[in-house]
Amino acid sequence: MLTLYLSYAYLLISSAVTVANAAAEKSIFLLAGQSNMAGRGGVVNDTWDNYVPPESFPDLSILRLSADLNWQLATEPLHRDIDTNKVCGVGPGMAFASSLLRKDSSIGVVGLVPCAVGGTNISEWGRGGSLYKQLIRRAEAALEGGGTIRGLLWFQGESDTVSREDAESYKTRMQNFVFHVRADLLLPVLPVIQVALASGEGAYVEMVREGQLGMDLVNLRTIDAKGLNLEPDGLHLTTPSQVLLGNMLANAFMQTRPSAMITTNIASTIISQNFLTQFFSLGYEQINKEGAVEIKVDYVDYRSPASKDVPRKEKVEVNPDTGDKASDYANPGEALSSRVDLSHSKFDPNK
Repeated sequence: MLTLYLSYAYLLISSAVTVANAAAEKSIFLLAGQSNMAGRGGVVNDTWDNYVPPESFPDLSILRLSADLNWQLATEPLHRDIDTNKVCGVGPGMAFASSLLRKDSSIGVVGLVPCAVGGTNISEWGRGGSLYKQLIRRAEAALEGGGTIRGLLWFQGESDTVSREDAESYKTRMQNFVFHVRADLLLPVLPVIQVALASGEGAYVEMVREGQLGMDLVNLRTIDAKGLNLEPDGLHLTTPSQVLLGNMLANAFMQTRPSAMITTNIASTIISQNFLTQFFSLGYEQINKEGAVEIKVDYVDYRSPASKDVPRKEKVEVNPDTGDKASDYANPGEALSSRVDLSHSKFDPNK
């Protein structure tokens, strides 16, 4: 009887939270990749043990976007209706959100958008593919009820350890993925926290890890899962490891700084990390005299906050160095400079 009562109470709370927060301002995080992001903690022989650690308990301030694009109270397994071909268990998402709320109560309601699918290769996440389209569609749907996309959490690559060709191409494919997501979501410096592999399906784990740890893109941080405990299958993180990983992801996100973002002064308006909505078009790639890759952008479309001035275009150039901040500009509206270090990337915007 007690179990029945608790279940009924949970359903009432869940429904109330969905209605109350559907239109609320949310800090939205996209969760993408493969099985270790989807969560296999507590899953042995295709059976989940149903254990949910305290760090992953439901919280009225943590929501999830369901497969049918409705906000609801977040509960484990987060990916139960997204990664449907396998049994899901505990992943890092809930522990990440709980840790984030403990570290920064001003973050408000956290909206998690599960998108990970087990067994997928990085090439399957390329622009134009079904997984990529679903990610963008769910991200856009998450914004419809209000909120700001604050980051992308990415844990993937185990499937790319089987083929040497895939392992060698991982870094380039991942960098292109980041560029494309940022472009299509109109968030040119969306924080991306990726996880370097703890395991793999093939012989080229270290090659993929080398590519992951060697990425040097603006506002991309890499945390290392190597050494975290694995389930008996030797591939998936245990529940305690997923909790640790969630905390690591939260710590990495907290280290992002507005100074690392693209900033612009137009009519004395400064767009910070909490409000960065710039429309931009990817330009063309060229090699500068130092041998570094530059992406030249002809125009940036800027969308102002609500009730402010109308959208406009600003003539800009993307510079290949780092470290600028809003105070670097003496004349508001003079230019927008994105100082992005692209010296380690080869990006083709048409791929």
